[in-house]
Amino acid sequence: MINRQPMRVVLLSSTVFGYRCLKEGILSTPSVQLKGILTTPKQIEISYSEKPVEIKTHVDFSDLAEQAGCDVVTLRSKITSAAYLEHIVRWQPDLLLALGWYYMIPRKVRESVPLGCAGIHASLLPKYRGGAPIPWAIINGETETGITLFYFSDGVDNGDIIAQESFLIEEDDTCATLYEKATRTSVDVLREYLPRIASGTAPRIPQDESEATYVLQRKPEDGLIDWSWDAKRIRNFIRAQTHPYPGAFCLMPSGETLRIWKAKVFPHVYYGSPGQVVMVKEDHVVVSCGNDSAVSLYVVKLDGQDEQNAAKELKFGQRLK
Repeated sequence: MINRQPMRVVLLSSTVFGYRCLKEGILSTPSVQLKGILTTPKQIEISYSEKPVEIKTHVDFSDLAEQAGCDVVTLRSKITSAAYLEHIVRWQPDLLLALGWYYMIPRKVRESVPLGCAGIHASLLPKYRGGAPIPWAIINGETETGITLFYFSDGVDNGDIIAQESFLIEEDDTCATLYEKATRTSVDVLREYLPRIASGTAPRIPQDESEATYVLQRKPEDGLIDWSWDAKRIRNFIRAQTHPYPGAFCLMPSGETLRIWKAKVFPHVYYGSPGQVVMVKEDHVVVSCGNDSAVSLYVVKLDGQDEQNAAKELKFGQRLK
């Protein structure tokens, strides 16, 4: 029997991704009624970091909550089952929807909701389960990725798949442009499949465990460049961690940290010592890399200073570490 009543949804999100999905997809779906929003502060405590982690794409949901006529609640203390259930019991949703949420959803919480919890992961599951799938896909030189709408389960991103859509990773894509592709694709998928979840006609496809791969969440210190890598790998490493992320970085001869925001592969073979500035042009500098390759650096930033043209910060012969 088709359910004619709107499906009551509670959104779990702290990010621009969730905000865009709510504004452009969920709120415009007639078969969905938003009952509440659970969010977090910009700085959160999480298991993979000893220090609080700042959510770079954190956003305020109050305007959309007002538009939907529902409450938004910020979970500021340790997020336990009780912290979820306090509000879920009050809102009585049919479905939890996690879009840009940094915590596992306990089974007790999922089972308290008739349709459980669904979410979107920015990869073609079961590939790239875990943290930071978009940066990892770029770092690894993938040419295609996508998004997966799936039901949460006890493991890491291993629940049944509702829908998937793929898109290309093009040569000039960065983490920012790829997140935009993922967001636009996610909005379209939610518009199509939320009504099907509400009516009970959505697919539920088990993941193939033999195809599963995993990646770890990335920390700012993981952005250190190894100049012995070849130029293509270094360029991928840089574009995977540019804005809004903390950026790939190296050390100047003085020990200062140099963050690199834009780079390209130098189009010719270059025999040099990895990490050495071997050419200075008007708008870029060329740094030697491994395997007789080189990379052109365009936009850089010394800690405590503004972003600059690389040619204004680096000198011929300097050796970056």
